[in-house]
Amino acid sequence: MPNTLSAERRVRSNARRQLRNRSEKSRVKTLEKTYLNLASSGDREKATSALRDVTSALDKAAKRGVIHWATVNRKKSRLAVKLPAAA
Repeated sequence: MPNTLSAERRVRSNARRQLRNRSEKSRVKTLEKTYLNLASSGDREKATSALRDVTSALDKAAKRGVIHWATVNRKKSRLAVKLPAAA
């Protein structure tokens, strides 16, 4: 139990932040899985669109401080490599 008023406020704000961060990370992971499924199916147009969505979500997560910017850059690079070659 927190001993001071400020500690109580921090507990509440940390809980709110944790919930927000968890939902943001979950959204990014879902977009990543969708993209990887499309990339493995070989549909370049849909995969390109999905890659754009994932990249945008990752950049927003980094901007908000949910995911570190270097982690985001590494993920974007590895996802871009998986984009199927032009058929």
